[in-house]
Amino acid sequence: MTAFTIDELPIPATLDGAGGADFVEMTRARNEIEAGIVGSYDLAYEPAELLPNWQNPYNPQRLLLPRVDGRIVGRGIYQAPIEEGSRDAWLSVEVLPEFRRRGIGSALYDRLVAMAREQGRTVLQCYIVHRDAAGERIPSPTGFGSVPRDTEQTRFLTKRGYALGQVERVSRLALPVEPGILQGMADAAAQKAGADYRTVTWQGRTPEHWLPGMAELHRRMSTDTPAAEMEFAEEAWDVERVRVAEELREQSGRVSLLAAVEHLPSGALVAFSELFVPAETERAVEQHDTLVLREHRGRRLGMLVKATNLLHLERTLPGHPSVTTFNAEENRYMLDVNEAVGFAPIAYAGGWKQTIS
Repeated sequence: MTAFTIDELPIPATLDGAGGADFVEMTRARNEIEAGIVGSYDLAYEPAELLPNWQNPYNPQRLLLPRVDGRIVGRGIYQAPIEEGSRDAWLSVEVLPEFRRRGIGSALYDRLVAMAREQGRTVLQCYIVHRDAAGERIPSPTGFGSVPRDTEQTRFLTKRGYALGQVERVSRLALPVEPGILQGMADAAAQKAGADYRTVTWQGRTPEHWLPGMAELHRRMSTDTPAAEMEFAEEAWDVERVRVAEELREQSGRVSLLAAVEHLPSGALVAFSELFVPAETERAVEQHDTLVLREHRGRRLGMLVKATNLLHLERTLPGHPSVTTFNAEENRYMLDVNEAVGFAPIAYAGGWKQTIS
């Protein structure tokens, strides 16, 4: 057995202050682990980009750091929703490949489960990007997607009583898209949507008059997106929470580009799509949330809002090599939109769940 230690790192206020150097080293380990699975650094974050996410008061997280001879060799993450009545906890165990099968992952997991028990959480969940492998597969309960059965990730989870609850597709769009394609798709979608709908776009902070609408759209992200067998608490969003999220995004250095659809008869925002753009043009853009409210589906608003925001990116912050996104495999409409635009799968993530007493 390798000698190792595990300590909890209080979330640093800055990278230059207490704990900052450890956070930087942890981020490097995170990126190495993920790149080893996906095959590229398209999903990588810089420490300064990642830190604000850990400082979000609406999404508190705890961070465990395992060390071997002083080196940080992975991380354990604990998240529990703040919403009243929520019973779920989200656990993540990551260890660099050369330090696996030495008891580090098991020790991290045991510490995380202890945190959940201390809070009375009874539903343990995680999303894991899986390394692909030949052989038998475990199908998603939705009937869409699967993950390989014989990998160390799958064995680790099933041994501890987890069941597969959902499969997500990780996709990549190579940029630039052929000229005219996106505009043609946006125009065709707008024609299908009809005169009751119009698109609006902005960069950075939400204009004041759209803040209540964006708060409602973010709330509906927690209720209207496909969840399969996974459990999500309905999130409470208001104007203040929107502004906090935007302030943290600004601190990260990534620029937010947003497209939304307004329903003109009601004046309400009914769809939106976000892109988070790193400062360096050689790095991939992150496609974040995209949503069409249930009551406004069937009008091609998903295609309209996604194509519009990609055009927004092309006009305002061009030069990036790609866009990455995650979508539930059963969300066939959004995957059809992605495939029509040109997204191609690069990896698959399994949503895993178990209930404890």
